[in-house]
Amino acid sequence: MLKTLTAEAIAEYERDGFYFPIPVLGAEEVQRYRSALEAFERDNGGPLRGPMMFKTHLLFRWVDELIRHPKVLDAVEDILGPNLLAWNTHFFIKEPGDERYVAWHQDLTYWNLDPDEGLTAWIALSPSTPESGAMRMVPGTHTREVVPHLDTWKKGAMLTRGQEIAVEVDEDKAIDVTLRPGEMSLHHQKIFHASPANRADDRRIGLAIRYIPTHVRQVVIDDDSAALVRGTDEYGHFQLEPRPERDMDPALVAMQAEAAERQARILYHGTDRPTFRADI
Repeated sequence: MLKTLTAEAIAEYERDGFYFPIPVLGAEEVQRYRSALEAFERDNGGPLRGPMMFKTHLLFRWVDELIRHPKVLDAVEDILGPNLLAWNTHFFIKEPGDERYVAWHQDLTYWNLDPDEGLTAWIALSPSTPESGAMRMVPGTHTREVVPHLDTWKKGAMLTRGQEIAVEVDEDKAIDVTLRPGEMSLHHQKIFHASPANRADDRRIGLAIRYIPTHVRQVVIDDDSAALVRGTDEYGHFQLEPRPERDMDPALVAMQAEAAERQARILYHGTDRPTFRADI
């Protein structure tokens, strides 16, 4: 039985490779989560960057709450099934006029997960509009295999390698994924997608949560980790991550640093990069 999505929504996701908008957070929740993020940024001298952009559910109780939010998980379960891991959390924050962008790419390119059955839940904590740099997706491209990508390492490119699809993308077919604060989109890990720079007056704040069924495995390293957020894990392919009891718990700060280092080994596999770029 479906928990929150309709049969028509599931069919749209399977046809297009994405579905939106899905309301998941109320106005008070959005304000609480955004305020928590921005209070941390003020106390620590600026926006999250580099390794701290990843696995933030180990650092902050409120991010741990978000990856386990019933409305989020009900929608994800309708597509992936009842046994779910949150493999990663990744903030995408664009300041007004900062020129940061995401080029056309497929998420799975450097994730090294098998089989390719995961998805991203992208939660808006501020308006995500064409003006503010909303995601754009080309329907149906998730049915293709992973296409060649070029590592550009460009300044302002928000992806780990500045990767860009190296084949032609029909941008005329792209759909703007417009979200209000508290709404979520779901997208397949092979969909062609990108997002331009923020030309609006407000920040564009999005949290990407990478969900996988528990039978999926990591094929590049043997010590990857993930958080079990729903159901049971009968496979043991990942070290299971604990829940933080408070923000910036010293033990979990150290664990997050180790987990981010493992993410770097996965995402930079095949290059000479040892850790995340500080400017992403």
